[in-house]
Amino acid sequence: MPDMSDVTPADLPHEDWGVFGRPLFLDEEARALSRVGVVDVGSNSVRLVIFDGAARSPAYFYNEKIMCGLGAGLRETGRLNPEGKIRAMSAIKRFQKLANGMGIPPLTAVATAAMREAEDGPEFREEIERETGLNLWVIDGEEEARLSAQGVLLGWPEADGLVCDIGGSSMELAVVSNGQVGKRITSPLGPLKLQGIKGGRKGLKEHIAPIMEELVQTMGRTHKRIYLVGGSWRAIARIDMERRNYPLHVLHEYRMSSRAVTDTIKFIRKSDMTELRAKTGTSSARMSLVPIASEVLRQLVRNFHPKEICVSSYGIREGMLYEQMPDSIRQRDPLIEACRFSERKDARMPGFGRNLHDFIAPIFRARHYEKMRLIRAACLLHDVTWRAHPDYRAEVCFDNATRANLGGLTHNERIFLGVALLHRYKNSRENTPFSDLIAMLSDKEVLEAEVLGKAMRFGAMFTVARPQDVAKLDYFPKKKLLRLMLEPDAEDLFGEVTEARFNSLAASLGAETEVKLRRKRS
Repeated sequence: MPDMSDVTPADLPHEDWGVFGRPLFLDEEARALSRVGVVDVGSNSVRLVIFDGAARSPAYFYNEKIMCGLGAGLRETGRLNPEGKIRAMSAIKRFQKLANGMGIPPLTAVATAAMREAEDGPEFREEIERETGLNLWVIDGEEEARLSAQGVLLGWPEADGLVCDIGGSSMELAVVSNGQVGKRITSPLGPLKLQGIKGGRKGLKEHIAPIMEELVQTMGRTHKRIYLVGGSWRAIARIDMERRNYPLHVLHEYRMSSRAVTDTIKFIRKSDMTELRAKTGTSSARMSLVPIASEVLRQLVRNFHPKEICVSSYGIREGMLYEQMPDSIRQRDPLIEACRFSERKDARMPGFGRNLHDFIAPIFRARHYEKMRLIRAACLLHDVTWRAHPDYRAEVCFDNATRANLGGLTHNERIFLGVALLHRYKNSRENTPFSDLIAMLSDKEVLEAEVLGKAMRFGAMFTVARPQDVAKLDYFPKKKLLRLMLEPDAEDLFGEVTEARFNSLAASLGAETEVKLRRKRS
């Protein structure tokens, strides 16, 4: 993304609204994408997702998954699991009824490894179309890899590395860089397909090794980051959180080192799987595949040597949505778009967030782009939880920021946003239940978030169309001076509570205060 830290809205030409400009969902192209239904018929599960809201950062209007196990036994029989077919058909019929009832346009349906490899796959596809009217798009492995990689790009526009999508019957790899999907490949390393391998752990290890070496020869070892897509990877990541006692249970953008993955795989081997399933909230069907998937992951990490392993909750379904987006939408910031949509839907004064940002911006000069986008996001979200009870509004704000479905945010950035929004409604962090999460930030980051929150708390006292029309905020860091210049007709707005919030903001900055009243022009 471009560095726009020094760009103000006034600097942007009329036709270029920038990352903090005209909300994307007001564009006709985006509105056409505002509600999209996708059915994903996988080897292990069948899922319906209906995306709604800001097209660049989709909200999940509806999300339902049925563990059907279509690919169970495929390696031995060459055919789809008979019970899985019954369950899959039942699920698809239900999904069609739901979509019709919600007034969703025709569903987009995709099927992956089990349907493309099974000898009775074409027959079952015809049966589905005959009984439900759903036209199932059976894709090959490289296309599956491409769509999964596009899903990663939807949430991670700057993604650079190797996307690894594990399904029930296959595992796909794709290179992503500069917003593009490059080389891609498929492999038979899905845990359902590997269930029939004989020889226990040793036999499984020996079976996977040569396949993994072929993948390395094709894709190369130069990828610093691996992006993990798929339910089995997410289950392992959730176990890693349990092992580390990690406090933020948000899987999207969760990060692990190679050493952490190795330690977690050892932890899985030693653990009681029933007990582990209960602690992590993992389904029994998914947990039964974890030991096999963990051996695949062990060899993946060992062979590709990534410096970082990242978990993506976005995959093939999000990739299908990304597929329908024109470049003008793809280039937008998913975080800012989601926050704009949230403000429009839930804030008392939609549009005030940008004015609030412009009012407090002088405090945050010389910040780099990544920090400025967080400041902008916070301003957009500053009022979206106003309906919560006043006694709990600060906590609801924090929870909303740290656990909401927002793309383009690291875990630390989520917590930074949470602390800022907490201070939007509360002067102190004492006696809040988030100390373990806040401890993930450095002292400097906590202070920056506190200053941002208190700046928004003060700026909200000038809730008029444009606060900057009645008051001007200036901060002089070298002088340690926070100055407020009031217009002649705005003196009454600087009341007792406003002054207290101004002083609290100055205290967090370690600055003296100065309040001036502009003289009326004669």
